[in-house]
Amino acid sequence: MTSSERVGTGFQFVDPVLAEVVQAGLAEVEEVLRKVVRSDFHPVMQTSLHLVDAGGKRIRPLFTLLAAQFTGTWNRENVIKAAAVVELTHLATLYHDDVMDEATMRRGAASANAKWDNSIAILTGDYLFAHASALTADLGVVAARIIAETFSELVTGQMRETMGPREGEDPVEHYLKTVKEKTGSLIATAARFGAMFSGMTDEQTDSVRAYGDVIGAAFQISDDVIDIESPTEQSGKTPGTDLREGVKTLPMLYALAEPGAEGSRLGRLLSGPISDDAEVEEALELLRSSSGLVKARRTLDEYVDEARAALGKLPACPARDAMESLSEYVVARSH
Repeated sequence: MTSSERVGTGFQFVDPVLAEVVQAGLAEVEEVLRKVVRSDFHPVMQTSLHLVDAGGKRIRPLFTLLAAQFTGTWNRENVIKAAAVVELTHLATLYHDDVMDEATMRRGAASANAKWDNSIAILTGDYLFAHASALTADLGVVAARIIAETFSELVTGQMRETMGPREGEDPVEHYLKTVKEKTGSLIATAARFGAMFSGMTDEQTDSVRAYGDVIGAAFQISDDVIDIESPTEQSGKTPGTDLREGVKTLPMLYALAEPGAEGSRLGRLLSGPISDDAEVEEALELLRSSSGLVKARRTLDEYVDEARAALGKLPACPARDAMESLSEYVVARSH
């Protein structure tokens, strides 16, 4: 990682010292991840390393490392452990998510449930949760309580998504709550840990946590917009994936909330998964010209403004600049 490099996560590191610190920290996190999943029982180590070795952007450890760089007095050992905790927790949820979604691929390779079976994937996720808990125990009672509360939020978000909105509940509000719990909560904890173990004040820690919570949700909304708006050559993703899977994202929910939408052509198309390529393209064209996409972008802008307000309460430094660059990136990638 070099000076002024924007990594795949959207962070831009203008300061070369910060870039080196973060790169070195991520390398140490990788070492911890591989160390903690070692086992005398080879199969459990093999299945655990399946996603660890698959890589990924390591967004959550990045948040922990960055949040620890505001004071210049970070506890390196604790920050590295905390970064590994949030990544282990994230990886564990991926094993469970793939079982629930009946996924066959994850990060360009066969998912664990496809390569082995559902039981193995679930048990592997549990194994990673166990090691995340063991690492957290080294960080103290407060950290253990925080990760337990975060785990509760993750489960609640997954259940909320699985069960769908209750009778009379606004689907948009339900969606936004789900996104904050499923995505924002762990990113918020990642940033909170970095602040905690670097001597930041309680007020500053709350600001870092608020930033992570909001920017995590903003990332998901940005992905929703990209899935509809951006061509493959620009985003690197195939538009309409959510339509094919029958997933109702924020732009779709806003569009469906419009008067008369339920009986419209778009409403009929969004009633379930779409397998026909022509119908997918038709739905995309209707969504691109709908108020739903406009409203989703407006919500995204509001979330990013909230994230920037939280950053404004933190001392100026290269770490804050890097976080601000992420806020800009979240908006730019979906416009």
